[in-house]
Amino acid sequence: MPAPLLQVEGLRILAVGHEADGRPPLLDDFSFDVAPGEFVAIVGESGSGKTITARAILNLLPPGVKRAAGSIRLDGRDLMTLSPDQMRKVRGGDVGMVFQEPMVSLNPALTIRCQLAEGLKLHRKLSSVEIHRRCLQMLTRVQIADPERCLASYPHEFSGGMRQRIMLASVLLPKPKLLIADEPTTALDTLSQREVLELIVELARDDGVAVLLITHDLGLVAQYARRVVVLEKGRLVESGETQQILCHPAHAYTQRLVNSLPHRPDVRAAINANAPVVLSVARASVDYPGRPGLLRAGPPKRVVKNVDLQVREGEIVALVGASGSGKTTLGRAVLGLKPLSGGAIRFDGVDLGAMSPRQSIDFRRAAQLVFQDPFSSLDPRTRIGDTVGATLRHVSGLGRAERRARVEAVLDEVGLAGFAERFPHQMSGGQRQRVAIARAIISRPRLVVADEPVSALDMTIQLQVLTLFQKLQSQYGFACLFITHDLAVVAQVADWVVVMSEGTVVESGMTDAILDDPQHEYTKALLSATPSFSALALTA
Repeated sequence: MPAPLLQVEGLRILAVGHEADGRPPLLDDFSFDVAPGEFVAIVGESGSGKTITARAILNLLPPGVKRAAGSIRLDGRDLMTLSPDQMRKVRGGDVGMVFQEPMVSLNPALTIRCQLAEGLKLHRKLSSVEIHRRCLQMLTRVQIADPERCLASYPHEFSGGMRQRIMLASVLLPKPKLLIADEPTTALDTLSQREVLELIVELARDDGVAVLLITHDLGLVAQYARRVVVLEKGRLVESGETQQILCHPAHAYTQRLVNSLPHRPDVRAAINANAPVVLSVARASVDYPGRPGLLRAGPPKRVVKNVDLQVREGEIVALVGASGSGKTTLGRAVLGLKPLSGGAIRFDGVDLGAMSPRQSIDFRRAAQLVFQDPFSSLDPRTRIGDTVGATLRHVSGLGRAERRARVEAVLDEVGLAGFAERFPHQMSGGQRQRVAIARAIISRPRLVVADEPVSALDMTIQLQVLTLFQKLQSQYGFACLFITHDLAVVAQVADWVVVMSEGTVVESGMTDAILDDPQHEYTKALLSATPSFSALALTA
């Protein structure tokens, strides 16, 4: 075996005041290594210490956090002993990092040209002509269709997948020895996710770059990593060859991670064809206004095109597609938040566009939305009890005591008993998503639209939220339109699947039929891009 490129030994990271009040360190006696050209994954839940490890490698620990023990060596040099000027040469030059959200890590005020050229100017002595040539070449390698136009554009002009490709190009342009990818695909749909990971693998292999992938997704680990390191609450619990760790986990925590992957039920409840239709969408179309021009706006863009679907009482219908397929726009139209350009949407047989003011008020109480990101949808200045109970203001006949009792009861149902006085920042991501679900169901709705409700959560928290959602849906019998890009989640929760691509429905049917025998090429592409380690398990 070659000498390790990166060698972390006995790393101990503390937050100020943790030892004084008895709280454990953020990382405790953590050791691992990465060989040149190797692909290693660090996995664990939020708070396990994955990201703090990446920041420690780059010597970018946040204020109030310090290294108490251990060493981090890159090519034999202890990075923790380097001066700030020496570390600036390491960052970007020897070690590159791809972050989870490219819109945050790319500067919205600078062109792509400026941001790609910055690393080359800092770490490589090249002429402007050579820098321009290398930028074009790298953008071509990451499959940007028009590199010249891309260089003159700004980050907001690109989709999430394209921004992540641009971020990857900027990190790999100086040809670092080590690439750290911190949850690089969490915010992306499955097709973009696979494209970005395949690019990382291809570019790293061609340039001999070692990759340290930080993720909670065991499906990605199974497909791309040669070795895996499992972290729990700052401590190493297991490490070794990927196949051995995932197929035969020895530690209870690793077993829990493996068992938390979404799974298809052995027996799926039959759809009640006689149940009343709560939501009916007929030939629905939605337009976005065209770009403003000098004299007039451009032509409108049709993003939803003649879509038909229906959701019965007690049924979960999954609306599936990649980013830009129109699924979220349709979900907003279903709730009356986006006007139709054609067709009709009916709730309990009544056309949304023909509702009286009284019917509209009743509809808003009877149709609720669970957002993708609960933190941005919860008022940070409002206590959880008040947030959850706000919907009850429109329910007649409920006094203050009755509202308080209903809030406490629904918080208990979602596993948040005693949380009414907390604020959103005092809760974890999974707990905030439970608040979003509680807010949606407290008014006993007939319809719930869930827009990517688990895409930003760890696998174990995702399983808890999905299980809770299914339990509540079975208990209250509401109809549900479940919007997602993840077919693994669909396999667990949905009764019926509608697949959208570029604003149109390309395929629909019962969940098992779609998953076992997809007819459309787009559905087949979504299935093939869904991370899974079933193939790895078969070879074990």
